[in-house]
This record gives sequence, C-alpha cells and structure tokens, in this order.
Amino acid sequence: METQFDIETVPSLQKDGTWSLLLSDQWNIGENPNGGYLIIPALRAMKEREEHPDPLSVTAHFLRPGTGAAPAQINTEVLRRGRSVTTTRGSLSQNGTTRLELIAAFGNLIDGTGHDYEISVPPPMIPPPEDCVGRSGEQQGVDLVINNRIEMRMVPVDENSEEPKKAEVSGWIRLLDGRDPDALSLVLFADAFPPPIFSYVGRVGWVPTIEFTVHIRCRPAPGWVQGKFWTEDLKDGRMIETGLLWDSTGSLVAQSRQLAMFLPLDA
Repeated sequence: METQFDIETVPSLQKDGTWSLLLSDQWNIGENPNGGYLIIPALRAMKEREEHPDPLSVTAHFLRPGTGAAPAQINTEVLRRGRSVTTTRGSLSQNGTTRLELIAAFGNLIDGTGHDYEISVPPPMIPPPEDCVGRSGEQQGVDLVINNRIEMRMVPVDENSEEPKKAEVSGWIRLLDGRDPDALSLVLFADAFPPPIFSYVGRVGWVPTIEFTVHIRCRPAPGWVQGKFWTEDLKDGRMIETGLLWDSTGSLVAQSRQLAMFLPLDA
C-alpha cells in the first residue's frame, strides 16, 4: 500500500528522460519545503538510473528554496558505474530555476565485505518517546507544517539546570503514515530535527542549509529512529551541525553534517 511519503516523493518519468512531480506543501517549515523532503524525489529518480538499491552517501547543495504545492522537474546523470558503487548526479528545478544539486553514491547495504572489524557509536540513553515532548513550532518561532507528515518527540530541555547551555538536541522521529523507515527516509530524518542552536539561543526561526551530507550506514529496523544533533562551530552567521541516527535496535544507521546560516528572529 502506498503511503503519503511514497505518494508525495515518487516522480514520474517523462518521454524526454527527465522526471517530474508535484511537490507537496505538507512538508514545509515556514513557507518552504524542508530540504530533506526536496532531496527524496531527486534521489528516487537518481536511483532508477542504476542497479544498486541503497544510497550510501548523499551530498546536496541548496541553491534556492523550493516551493510547495508546485511542479518540479528532475534531471539525472550517471557519473560512474562500478560493480559495488555507482555515482550519480541529480538536480531539482522549479519554474526553470535550479533549486537543488545532488551527488550520491549508491551501493548495497546488505552485501558484506567479509571484514570482521567494526567500529560504531552506541546511542545515548534518553527517555522513551512516550516520555518526550512533541516538536513545537511556537517554541522555535516558525510554522511547522511538516508535523502533518512526521512525528517527532524531543528530550525536554531542563530550564532550571545550572549546567551551561549546549547547542544540542536529542529525540525520536518516525513517519506519521505508519511507513517503516528505510535508507531513503533516513536522509529526510537527518534534516528534519530542529536546529541544535535552538537549545542554545532560544527561538531562531528559519535556519537555511547551504550544504548537507548524509552517510547511510545500514538499513534501519522498523520502529522509531533516535537522533542526536549538535553544533560546536558558529562564526559569522554560519554554523556546522553534526548528527547521528540509530534505529530501534540501537544500531547506528546514519551520520550527517551540514553547513547552515544562522538567522536569528531579531536580525
């Protein structure tokens, strides 16, 4: 059965070899679609160009904001096709203007290499989803239409704590339509958590992403996905955010890094 996530992210192949779809406005943060949402239909089209089933590495440059409830066009190009990894380029445009440029490496996350060595990061101990709180647009200072499509439960911030404030957020995320997480949705989840700088300075409004990279480590198990995101580098209105995602079994499933602009509400 198709879910909202599938219906609103699957593009259609056109006769000229390009792809198109009507972007939904139900994934908006403020007036524009979440960047992670914009990536998914382009990534789906890129995936159709080769045989490897899973995105291993995805790097996106956001050139201009997207527009919800409006058509979009996607172009794709295979840069190198290999036995274990294929590298593909994609772009998403609206009204003749490119909004997003992507480079992605595809492979197979369930094909082991035979190596016995493994290094991983265990998930931090946080309260279960039922003991966390929903993400609030009022607290962040922006309308979170995306709450119509994803459910997020954040670890509450202890306002009475005497510890120094940190630009850090943790919590849980899943699709509201009941769809189990997969490698594609991990890309969305890695960009859907509130900016960690919010925990440090309070209401921040929109934090536009310049560049975003996510590495998918394995296919996630069904259930909630746990996330931790933090910022340790903010200078001249630009900040770097790092993130980790774990599935319901505690396996590390994705890591992300992004460069974003810091636009405080009083700026």
